Amino acid sequence: MSKAYPDATQIAEVVKGHEVSAQAIVAAALARIADKNQALNCFTAVLSDTAMAEAEKIDLAIASGKNPGPLAGVPFAVKNLFDIAGITTLAGSKINAEKPPASGDATAVARLKQAGAVLVGALNMDEYAYGFVTENAHYGATHNPHDLTRIAGGSSGGSAAAVAGGLVPLTLGSDTNGSIRVPAALCGIFGLKPTYGRLSRAGTVLFCSSFDCIGPFGRSVRDIATVFDILQGSDERDPVCTQRNLEACLPQLSQGIEGLRIAIAGDYFTKGAHPEALEAVEQIARALNVTECVTLPEPHRARAAAYIITAAEGANLHLDNLRSRPGDFDFATRDRFLAGALIPADWYIQAQKFRQWFRVRVREVFQNVDIILAPTTPYPTTPIGQQKIVVDGEEILVRPNLGLFTQPLSFIGLPIISVPIQRPNALPLGVQIIAAPYNEALILRVAAVLEAMGVVSAPVVH
Repeated sequence: MSKAYPDATQIAEVVKGHEVSAQAIVAAALARIADKNQALNCFTAVLSDTAMAEAEKIDLAIASGKNPGPLAGVPFAVKNLFDIAGITTLAGSKINAEKPPASGDATAVARLKQAGAVLVGALNMDEYAYGFVTENAHYGATHNPHDLTRIAGGSSGGSAAAVAGGLVPLTLGSDTNGSIRVPAALCGIFGLKPTYGRLSRAGTVLFCSSFDCIGPFGRSVRDIATVFDILQGSDERDPVCTQRNLEACLPQLSQGIEGLRIAIAGDYFTKGAHPEALEAVEQIARALNVTECVTLPEPHRARAAAYIITAAEGANLHLDNLRSRPGDFDFATRDRFLAGALIPADWYIQAQKFRQWFRVRVREVFQNVDIILAPTTPYPTTPIGQQKIVVDGEEILVRPNLGLFTQPLSFIGLPIISVPIQRPNALPLGVQIIAAPYNEALILRVAAVLEAMGVVSAPVVH
């Protein structure tokens, strides 16, 4: 494996420097999609004509002396729950395919376009974002570029596989209980779940409103930081996105980590995983000379409460179709929604009360540390269709347990980046770098140091 073409920010530099045209960059991306997507099944829509037209506009702007933005000519694609003007927003479902095309772009899509990036398509996902595998009953499974017989993870599997496979350098996904971090880890790339409410979700199909975040996938920390800075800022279209721009993260990547207090998540985060997933955390800890461990309070209950809230809120959005069109759902999604619809109100209320308690207790942990390290997934990618896996001598279900280490952290909206550990000749694994809310700059600084050391990297898979 090697980097077959430059990262997103490098592409923008050569486009703005007149070394190559935006049209040539976009045409090359469309050619890669045409060549590789049949095997990977990342894209559900490819916007060839509009992408080339946008690339031409960028070239004309550069020729006239204008600055088209920090991502000039960079091809990108988005999970198909983001609105794209002129096409129907599927959210991975058969039912949504009957809806009219979106009248406008999601805020995140519009902001990337304003920065000069060129949208080339929409990407496969688990139906309604309810899953960790992207084995979609309607649009097929997305295949992992590292091994086409294996899952890409989910629910943003198409987004992760498109970057890992070299189809595009940047994508957007969404994360409720781990849907950015899990596929980023399994596909061997960087994936950022920001603080809850920091990036606008306007123009996206929600799964669980009190958890849902959007975020970028990329092959370098610089790309992730660049996209994050472009996307952050309040948006009146999203009632939870009220935080105005805080500090830009990109300029801080070179500051290093001197003085940062970093610890390893112990107890719960050291159990129920393959040894290689735990060794990935140890590898990063050794590189950073980290020996301290911290214990988060009752993460197993946080995960259980997250299940209750996710199922209840998710089901509530689909009650009409569950009653009238149950056969048009992916059966696995349908059954989880039906179970969620039957959750007693008292369970939901108690889960939310525990959420408040957990938030306060974790805040206390962050009074003594700045960064926490934890595995992203308990095991590497598994074969498509495999239902169970053996961990610590116990047979467990593959799909739900991929979120073992991500769900307790999403529960209270922490900012987290999954970084791809360097594992030559082995299937990818990721490590979560976690901070207190609104500290994206800190996690990106740590990731940048690890990247510069060669401990983490995300090459394109040929």
